[in-house]
Amino acid sequence: MPSNDVAVQVKRLPHGEGLELPNYATPGAAGMDVLSAEDVVLEPGMRHAVATGLAFAIPDGYEIQVRPRSGLALKHGVSVPNTPGTIDSDYRGELKVIMINFGSEPFAIHRGDRVAQLVLAPVTRARWVQVAELDDTQRGEGGFGSTGGVVSLKA
Repeated sequence: MPSNDVAVQVKRLPHGEGLELPNYATPGAAGMDVLSAEDVVLEPGMRHAVATGLAFAIPDGYEIQVRPRSGLALKHGVSVPNTPGTIDSDYRGELKVIMINFGSEPFAIHRGDRVAQLVLAPVTRARWVQVAELDDTQRGEGGFGSTGGVVSLKA
């Protein structure tokens, strides 16, 4: 087992029986494909929390990020609206993937379909230090679009 592997406990719920656990499709994949544990049709504009039949005990200092699958987004307009979704280390309920159909046609999700990717990531916690002034930078307070934009719009 490579030294960067982190053990994550997973509990298969009754409606997840018979489904594969999340897995990496290729050796270089950053995300693990997670499967739907239910059948549902997403009508255009519809959102639904898709059951996976899995619950996790993520180690302290880590989170699991839920990300959309690029093929579903490009080919069907189906995505994860709160991208990336975060599963905190102290959550023990079922992982449900919030999905939305941005497309113009109904989209059927079948039990066993790959619906999202899961990425295990380390968490760095912030410690706020209140100051009277911030250091100067080249950008300063320049906001949206201040560092350039779309060439054709000259923005």
